[in-house]
Amino acid sequence: MNMNKTYRVGIIGCTGMVGQRFATLLENHPWFKVTALAASASSAGKTYKDAVGNRWAMQAAMPASMADMVVYDATADIEEIVSKVDFVFCAVNMPKSEIKALEEMYAKHECPVVSNNSANRGVDDVPMVVPEINADHIEVIPYQRKRLGTKRGFIAVKSNCSLQSYVPALQPLMDLGITKVLACTYQAISGAGKTFERMPEILDNVIPYIGGEEEKSEQEPMKLWGHIENGHIVNATTPSVTAQCLRVPVSDGHMAAVFASFEKKISLDEIIARWESFRGPAQELELPSAPKQFLHYFTENDRPQPKLDRNLENGMAVSIGRLRPDTQYDIKFVCLSHNTLRGAAGGAVLLAELLAKKGYFD
Repeated sequence: MNMNKTYRVGIIGCTGMVGQRFATLLENHPWFKVTALAASASSAGKTYKDAVGNRWAMQAAMPASMADMVVYDATADIEEIVSKVDFVFCAVNMPKSEIKALEEMYAKHECPVVSNNSANRGVDDVPMVVPEINADHIEVIPYQRKRLGTKRGFIAVKSNCSLQSYVPALQPLMDLGITKVLACTYQAISGAGKTFERMPEILDNVIPYIGGEEEKSEQEPMKLWGHIENGHIVNATTPSVTAQCLRVPVSDGHMAAVFASFEKKISLDEIIARWESFRGPAQELELPSAPKQFLHYFTENDRPQPKLDRNLENGMAVSIGRLRPDTQYDIKFVCLSHNTLRGAAGGAVLLAELLAKKGYFD
């Protein structure tokens, strides 16, 4: 990639919480410049600030460069949007079948899509990528283009936000032969697109159900750990993963309590050393949004905590703590990641940086 080049970017679904997060992350991005904003028909034709109104949920102000941009209709104005951008980020709130069709429509208009949505995650020629873990999966894109009949257009997705905390912690241990994993996640309300004002029922409460989340938490790691064969991503068959997902009264940051067993045993000190020295393609390529150190281990008994640690390395690092032996599994530990940064918009921006660096937008 020509690193002096600036890519023109659209945000599809710009009014929702993840769309707002995209806007703040892209405001001063060294490679990407927002040139189109799109949302539902009810927002179309309004300026961004009027379309969002009093629903701006970010701590940073709405980017001045975008506040007066007129919002397009994500579905009706595709041709115009595509003419103004080199690729789009997608974070729309629609039924899954409609999202799938919309993203394919953009791809077929020769516009690459980097999606935050789950609709296309299960498609076996759509790469679902955490750049530190399975960057090579983007090599399936030429096969996807063949299926879609496109030259430039394709869809790439980031994984579910809940597994962004524990899958990275397991990655440096994969060669030990992980046999089974149990993960209980404690998920922030921003994962539901909510603030405390808009979710009063969560105060003084825990809700033990998040629709579809446990299935994603159990199935998506298998795709991340899979491999490309004959133009498709073939999911891994081990380790077996089981998950429970709870919504807790926290604004941002998903925690996980993780238990794991291995075929080969190593010391706890060696596990911590592996975590602290772990680097992936995002670090090797020095992508602008990549954390310098991906995994941070805390020695204090009461860390990590969302309030203290979710913004580590601009919210793009994963925090781990409380590693100890377990009576039923080999080890247990807790981990934390920022769900709308590493887990959602930030993870998608990092994926787009990887795709840009590898020339997929050219």
